[in-house]
Amino acid sequence: MTKRMVLMLVIAGLIFGGIFGFQAFKSRMIKKYLSSQGVPPQTVSTIKATAQEWQPELSAIGTLRAVRGADLAPEVAGVISAIHFRSGEEVKAGAPLVQLNAAADIAQLESLKAAAELAELTYRRDQSQLKVQAVSQATVDTDAANLKVAKARVAQQQALVDKKNLRAPFAGRLGLRAVDLGQYVAPGTKLVTLQALDPVYVDFSVPQSGLAQVRTGLKVSATTDALPDERFEGTIDAIDAKVDPATRNVQVRASLRNPQHRLLPGMFVSVAVESGGEERRLTLPQSAITFNPYGNTVFVVEEKGKGPDGKPKLVAAQRFVTTGPTRGDQIAVLSGVKEGETVVSAGQLKLRNGVPVIVNNSVQPANEAAPQPKDQ
Repeated sequence: MTKRMVLMLVIAGLIFGGIFGFQAFKSRMIKKYLSSQGVPPQTVSTIKATAQEWQPELSAIGTLRAVRGADLAPEVAGVISAIHFRSGEEVKAGAPLVQLNAAADIAQLESLKAAAELAELTYRRDQSQLKVQAVSQATVDTDAANLKVAKARVAQQQALVDKKNLRAPFAGRLGLRAVDLGQYVAPGTKLVTLQALDPVYVDFSVPQSGLAQVRTGLKVSATTDALPDERFEGTIDAIDAKVDPATRNVQVRASLRNPQHRLLPGMFVSVAVESGGEERRLTLPQSAITFNPYGNTVFVVEEKGKGPDGKPKLVAAQRFVTTGPTRGDQIAVLSGVKEGETVVSAGQLKLRNGVPVIVNNSVQPANEAAPQPKDQ
């Protein structure tokens, strides 16, 4: 390698070294300038952590079913000769609903009744003759058997005639009529549905972790989006005897009072089960909690000396918290925050420890225990 090449390499090294040194110096100066300017304060909304009374509840989604409900259908075939109801009508138990043509069956019934009357006359006459030894005991026994057979045939035919007059098995509300006058119906054809609507059952599932919190007799309340301003009260009637191995849930059945028949079988409802006495818990809006895989956190506003204007300097301090149950827009905080502390309720996504904050509570996030939908 010649001296000229060595000299060129030295010169190139000096040039590149100067460039890299200048860039490093520039970067240090920029960082120093930014640090001298400080972090600008962030505007947030805050709320005081307060303790409130909580009613422990289990929440679930349930389905309504009638305490008594059936799709009414004839046991025998026939042509509809009369319809004694209107769709949607309230009926009493035993009320006639649909009559099938039974003229031939009634005629057969009258014939069998006549045969039964003759068998009874024969039996009584032979009983009288037996006293004077005019007939044998065997003849009287045969007459008695014939009388029983004749009466059984009458009862059988009477049952067939009764089956052609469909009656309400219980009191309730009828649904829509599914057949017409003069229509031929086969056994099992749906004629109309009948539902008893007060009370109604609500069936819902509870996870096995909450099984110890439910028992028969506990109060429940139900709401539905079809009637958003109404709440229906009731009690738990029964708990299933097994846990579903597929879902690890257990079925629970409660009965709800429904005097105005506003609830209908098949509707879904939101169910709340009162699972204990009232408790006092520290409460925050759910918007104040930052939910993370490594733990839930909040930002608490603390005073750190005085600012240039002489007012208290407010900074954000991050805390890990343990959260409990929720209700509406609120959540219970079990640990990490003390009552009376000021907690950031909105704007915490732009915060980190030690960042100065400006409090503006002109707009607050929702914080209702039982929020209701509002008309737009």
